[in-house]
Amino acid sequence: MNRIAPEAEARVAVLADCDNTSPEILEFALRVAAQFGRVVVRRGYGNHATLANKWQEALVRLAFTPCLQYQYAAGKNTSDLALALDAMEALFDQRADSFCLVTSDSDFAGLCRKLRERGAFVHIVGEAKAPEALRNASDQFFEWAPAPPPVEPAPVTADPKPTVQPKPKLRPKSIVNAVKLLAAETPDGLVHVGGLGSYLRRTDPAFTPQTYGHSGLVSMLKTYDLLTLRQEPGGHWMVALANGKDAS
Repeated sequence: MNRIAPEAEARVAVLADCDNTSPEILEFALRVAAQFGRVVVRRGYGNHATLANKWQEALVRLAFTPCLQYQYAAGKNTSDLALALDAMEALFDQRADSFCLVTSDSDFAGLCRKLRERGAFVHIVGEAKAPEALRNASDQFFEWAPAPPPVEPAPVTADPKPTVQPKPKLRPKSIVNAVKLLAAETPDGLVHVGGLGSYLRRTDPAFTPQTYGHSGLVSMLKTYDLLTLRQEPGGHWMVALANGKDAS
């Protein structure tokens, strides 16, 4: 029986800088990478001390190839160089066309730029400590935070009071400015919300509505007096300046 070949999918390489982050980040990185295609390369880079204990368990369990790098001189990180060389090789060999780098090290900003210059998509999964230089060198930055330690439930009282305040919903002016810019290129002044989201992530790879206290981009746009939303018959959303108001 002839088998029907699946449609071509983007091939993703997940390369983890084990010397610079925690093994708990790997599962989150794989979930991120799965959004962009089929993960065909999984590798973790580190020295002998790093690739032991918790990292060893995580790499084995999640089917990563451990790439052990010895330090030939004190203070020299050979893992970074090995990761960069493997990334470029995977690109030139056409084994991967999208890369998910798991790191918070700004030294990889140069690698991100080189991969993107060659047409590859680069996504970074890192921690809050990741510098702006690294975040802005990627197509999109995904911030991972360790799970908070378990807290024992407080005893129930007759009049319980909430201890967690809801995050305030913010409305940055940059969103209105982005709609104004994109609307100027359309004949009817309407901007596809999906296209707006892509534009916002290109200008700020770390952009996410949750940062501003919103569940999604549509719910965020609904809070703006200067913007108006409408849902098209196909189900997609369009946004425009309300009554042609100027955002300036």
